[in-house]
Amino acid sequence: MPGLLSRILPREEGFLTLFVRQAENVAAGATALVELLTNYADPAAGARRMKDLEHIGDTITHDLNTRLNQTFITPFDREDIHELASKVDDVLDLADAAAGRLVLYGVKTIRPGVVELAQILETATREILAAVRLLDKQDHILEHCIEINRLENEGDRICRALIATLFTEEKNPVEIIKWKEIIEAIETAIDKCEDVANVIETVVLKEA
Repeated sequence: MPGLLSRILPREEGFLTLFVRQAENVAAGATALVELLTNYADPAAGARRMKDLEHIGDTITHDLNTRLNQTFITPFDREDIHELASKVDDVLDLADAAAGRLVLYGVKTIRPGVVELAQILETATREILAAVRLLDKQDHILEHCIEINRLENEGDRICRALIATLFTEEKNPVEIIKWKEIIEAIETAIDKCEDVANVIETVVLKEA
């Protein structure tokens, strides 16, 4: 079965290249968040690194939308191209928001389990990257989508456990508010990874 992009003449290489760049940047952002949480010596520097990657992601998303507006024949449905670019961008926006809140709220130490949640996000973004790299081949792409769905369920489980522990152990209501927002930002980023997987599944099914 021919790949998604090879079915279109003339062949449009630009979209696939930009989607791979976008997914690589999101994966780099998730890794940067894990590193920030793991080596919490200079959170401001880690947050700046996240913000830099978020700006790069915004530029790539803008380039994708510009190319979409300038291209008559697209490799798959225009709505799906726009939706995929938007959903991938959402993942990094939320990871950046979590990093920013660490600095904004003056967090001194990282609560147990938060790194594990961020590692789920990191793994999910690597699955997104693997899936995006297969957009022009289609082979095994749904396997990555299924794994992202599994990771989202795992992220939900860890998030619920973290928030339950937070309310049980933390007596300071301000700290509860701070950490609930940070935890939920990371968990929502994982949810957005599932949204990305859903768009990819839609593209594959339409082109099957």
